[in-house]
Amino acid sequence: MKQRLLALVAGLMTMMMMMAGAHADTQYKILVLAMPSKYHYEYIPVARDSLEKLGKLHAFEMTYTNKPEVFDGDLNQYAAVMFLNTPPEELNEARRKKFEAYMQHGGNAMLVHRSLIIPPNTWPWFEQLIGRHVGTHPMLQTGVADVVDKKFPATFGLPDHWIWSDEWYVFDDPYQIKIHPVLNVDETSYDPTRIWPGQVSHGMGKEHPVSWYHYVDKSRVFVTALGHDGNMYKDPQYLAHLMGGIWWTATGKGVKP
Repeated sequence: MKQRLLALVAGLMTMMMMMAGAHADTQYKILVLAMPSKYHYEYIPVARDSLEKLGKLHAFEMTYTNKPEVFDGDLNQYAAVMFLNTPPEELNEARRKKFEAYMQHGGNAMLVHRSLIIPPNTWPWFEQLIGRHVGTHPMLQTGVADVVDKKFPATFGLPDHWIWSDEWYVFDDPYQIKIHPVLNVDETSYDPTRIWPGQVSHGMGKEHPVSWYHYVDKSRVFVTALGHDGNMYKDPQYLAHLMGGIWWTATGKGVKP
């Protein structure tokens, strides 16, 4: 009996030491909200698996959920909050205010693909957080994303001219917000007018950003319009793009002088 008790105590001590060690090795903690929508749901388990692997590789902790109730808790424990293909308009008024307060007190945000789409005047504060407004997008096509800022970590794992297939969102700028483009899409590499019957799509010309960063007061915001399909979250280059965004958003580090 005594030997079993000693073994149990030793086991508990070992477990506590392992937990303490794991905590010590964690550089920062992020929240990923991945809520399903009509056209974006298959990505959820794939992205979770890939982001968990990134967390283990790069020593960050992650809370990954599709439940907006997580915003009822303490957001200040997170170095960054990622909206991953999440329809932002789905957050109720109380949770919107909670997130706004988090950002106003030094929190940071990363917005991915579907999270950039929000009906006009639904949540004007979030529209300004994005930095641009999505108008339309043509059908998913293969195009070339050109690196605009080689000094930003979300481009470190990418070639200067990256062949990628996605929905190339078209943006307008109703709030005149200054952004720092990271990637532009070359509109000569796809057809900006190829859209579903009854709809009209036009390109943006030479300056067509698909990823950027900017600041809201002292808070960091990283935005990427890429990431429509679930299989994309298995692609090493796309994951390098996301990881660079996570790292900068959570820590402010990585930008080359």
